[in-house]
Amino acid sequence: MWNPIRRNRNLGTSKQGHGQNNKLTIAKPCMISKSFYERLDFYNKVERTINGHTFIFVIETTRQSCYHACSVMDIEKIVENIPISDYGDLKLIVLRQPKRKEEMISPVWGRLIYSYEFEDNYYPAIIVEAVDYSKKINWNRSQTPEDQREFERLKIDGHHFLESKKTFNALLQIDNVRNTQLYRTLIHEFGHYKQYLEIVERAGHEDEDFEEWNKRNEKYFKISSSDKESYAHKYADELINKLREENIVPFDRISDIYSDEKMVHKKSSQ
Repeated sequence: MWNPIRRNRNLGTSKQGHGQNNKLTIAKPCMISKSFYERLDFYNKVERTINGHTFIFVIETTRQSCYHACSVMDIEKIVENIPISDYGDLKLIVLRQPKRKEEMISPVWGRLIYSYEFEDNYYPAIIVEAVDYSKKINWNRSQTPEDQREFERLKIDGHHFLESKKTFNALLQIDNVRNTQLYRTLIHEFGHYKQYLEIVERAGHEDEDFEEWNKRNEKYFKISSSDKESYAHKYADELINKLREENIVPFDRISDIYSDEKMVHKKSSQ
């Protein structure tokens, strides 16, 4: 017999539909083809020639509690010590301000974009994200082997974690964030790009057709994320160890007007 007092055991679960249509997602406005990381607000841009290769630095304005840990000149000093052969067609280095929802759903230190739309052109790009220093790093106590390795890397970078019941927490401090992004993330993304160059770009020949190139491109994107991450970690570890042995790193932050000023002048077309 139906009892109106008895609570339906499916209330609030996916069986009743809860959670199926209200998941947090990063919105993509209608009629806009750009991905969320391509939709910049106000920004500066500056060209730098490094080892004969032209890079465009794009520096987006930051919120009040956010800051770019790495300056343009910091990044320039690291890039000039990366092998020129690993630059490929890489053009853009974007110091980006993520939106609050992006920080909550999918926070990252940085990312590699193989085709990034900027001012009606498309280039490979490395993005380094600004960080909100009013927040903390929350690291789950239940960790996969890769989580454990990254947790140890963060501690080596200088992040000081305190243990709570369910998580490890660390205050975000600009020097520690800079250690992570400048000496690991930036080089790590170059490692991803080098692997892409080796499999897709360098393996071809001058008179090949698009179909041959596309096969190699598909082959690259079928590589598992764990294998890609292992390659990039190895690349970054080997290069940063070399730079440490040569006393090139670490070095103090090199301030510049582009990444230190809050007011910027140009708004992207959306």
